Amino acid sequence: MPYLPATTIAATLAQIERKDLILPAIQREYVWKPQQVVALFDSIMRGYPIGSFLSWRVEQATAQEFRFYDFLNSYNELDMRHNPERAVPPNQPVVAVLDGQQRLTSLNIGLRGTYAMKKKYAWSGIPENYPARTLHVSLHGHAPGNAAGLLYDLRFLSEAQLAALDPEEARYWLPVPAVLSAGPGMGLWRVLAERDLGNDTDAMEIASLLAEKVHSEHSVHFFEETDQDIERVLDIFIRVNSGGTVLSYSDLLLSIATAQWKNRDARKEVHGLVDELNATGIGFRFSKDLILKTGLVLSGVPDVAFKVKNFTAANMARLDAMWDEIAASLRLTVGLLSDFGLSGTSLTASSIVIPLAQYVHHRGLDQSYREAASAAGDRAALKNWVLRALIVPGIWGSGLDQLLQSLRNTIHEHGDAGFPVDEIDTMMAGRGKSLTVTDELIETILDYEFGDGETFGVLAIMFPHVNTRNIHHVDHIVPRARLNRASLRTAGVDDGTIEEILAKRDGLSNLELLEGSENVSKSAKMPLDWAQEVYTSSEAYSAYLDRNALPELIYDPADYLMFYEARRSLLRTRILRAFGLSEPPEKAPHASATQAETIPPLDESIEASGVELLDD
Repeated sequence: MPYLPATTIAATLAQIERKDLILPAIQREYVWKPQQVVALFDSIMRGYPIGSFLSWRVEQATAQEFRFYDFLNSYNELDMRHNPERAVPPNQPVVAVLDGQQRLTSLNIGLRGTYAMKKKYAWSGIPENYPARTLHVSLHGHAPGNAAGLLYDLRFLSEAQLAALDPEEARYWLPVPAVLSAGPGMGLWRVLAERDLGNDTDAMEIASLLAEKVHSEHSVHFFEETDQDIERVLDIFIRVNSGGTVLSYSDLLLSIATAQWKNRDARKEVHGLVDELNATGIGFRFSKDLILKTGLVLSGVPDVAFKVKNFTAANMARLDAMWDEIAASLRLTVGLLSDFGLSGTSLTASSIVIPLAQYVHHRGLDQSYREAASAAGDRAALKNWVLRALIVPGIWGSGLDQLLQSLRNTIHEHGDAGFPVDEIDTMMAGRGKSLTVTDELIETILDYEFGDGETFGVLAIMFPHVNTRNIHHVDHIVPRARLNRASLRTAGVDDGTIEEILAKRDGLSNLELLEGSENVSKSAKMPLDWAQEVYTSSEAYSAYLDRNALPELIYDPADYLMFYEARRSLLRTRILRAFGLSEPPEKAPHASATQAETIPPLDESIEASGVELLDD
């Protein structure tokens, strides 16, 4: 491999702009975070080496056999994460970057584009919450003390952030792209003069240093591979991409699939399916790792581990040929999980998707399965197993690949007519992954709290009457607003008891699932007041208590601990029932209705899991 003459950052970015440097499809997508970009520019300004780069000169005949992509210069984590495909003219060789894509893209973004990330605490999925931010450098001087050890103060700033600054402060924040566009020579002085900083020695020193590193210093060193053997190129790619942000085995699988699939663009298919699945219901958080692992399992690859030896041309051809049915199985599976009331936060182990997709694929089920009356019993069994497998700790951790292979075998042997719950439970117990309830497990479950990912699943499995296709709120039975220090002191509760109440305020024993409209109407009323208003007959009131495993309701916050312990006992019985066990039923006496108090304002709400969590 020849070592090419060193060049400047500006000259390299000009090659990218002219599309003389592009990306081979075996490259993963851009993954660097803003702090990594900032650290790269800090290193450049300090004169630190930024590593060498590796390119591949692809002759025109070879280039027509592969796909290529352009570099990003503007990244948006909402809707601009994927590199645009690059059509290579048939008579033109190309130079593709094998190592250094993350650094070169970061330089391109910092000097030519923008980086858009979600505003802190803002809602996901809303374009306005992802403002474009341009890299700026402070011309005031060195950065204040910081844990990252940065010498220069570089930040991605939006127009709104700049507008909020005092004009005197704002003029010291120089957009880094202005350094590139100013070119070498006097162009930079004109930029500073426009900011009335042409005679500011410190400002000129920092700006000139960055300009020198970009335009004058030959800091970019390329090795160039010219061999046209794709196997050799893949081997080089795998070896050199072992540093930086670690190249996972799923990255390798996607890279090799992209290079070897003949009938479709693997990169586009996988990323497109991830985006589609994540938009199901109120949203999920699946990754390409999960999609590709599912592909290995469903396509029948004997060893489903992410190991290079499993990425053979034969396995990739099988994955290519079966892709449409694998994608259809995943769509149905994720639709079912949404029907079960699950979403990104409450799906505490995304790997549970794989055996469900295997079952769907094995039986050849389609979207009608979600609604068919004839499948209601099977869906109920599937939902119960899913929720149990999510709330029992340790199921989807160590030994996952072996568990997935055993689940695949069990479904193949016993899953022709329905989901084989008993056979799967027996197999899992034999692998040390038992879903059997124990006293220790019950205590663990009973200690779940509001906001825990498992909480929705626990409530849904204990109360199968809940129609999880509707949006439900995880509701505090005794409202948090009535269990704060001020309210409890007003109720005459001593300080020691207040601390105990606060520690148990968000516990599972004070939670239930209510549909959205019910929860809004309940607001911050005490439970007895609200229930007697809504359920006006004694029969309806008793049915509500029995349905939700509620003891005698209270209207005095001082009685909270008594209520909490009584509900905990009733929930223990429901947990045993959900796991197919029994215990002498406990039934608490029901209280009579009393006058409701004034409704205080509804507390701030937050969204989580497959439901909306409200601090009521």
